Amino acid sequence: MRSLTFQRVVEIGRVVMINYGPDAGKLAVIVDVIDHNRALIEGPTTGIPRSVHAFRRLTLTPVTIKLPRGAGQKALKAAIEKEDVAGKWAKTSWAKKVVSRTKRASNSDFDRFKLQKYKKIRRDIVNKASK
Repeated sequence: MRSLTFQRVVEIGRVVMINYGPDAGKLAVIVDVIDHNRALIEGPTTGIPRSVHAFRRLTLTPVTIKLPRGAGQKALKAAIEKEDVAGKWAKTSWAKKVVSRTKRASNSDFDRFKLQKYKKIRRDIVNKASK
């Protein structure tokens, strides 16, 4: 049997990250597929109201939940909590990179200076040990 080329397919219950607009970076779940360009999404735990978004403004994540088509907000919230979507997301390397980038971007000038000095100290220790 041939394997699928794409590992992440558009499906009901797929967790997506919004990549454009005021809600960029927040997670939501596909509740219904409207057509081949748009989906109805909602993120009750991240503050995303039920709304229509184009797929070009969404990024599919590897996380999915079992969900009926057009599920209501109560059922969606219960499924998210039952499947521990936040925990699954936090374990992915993608989420770890996002956290790392935001932490790095929030560094002050002095923090970057200290990091530079620590890297120099580490580099000197490694160079002495390798000689």
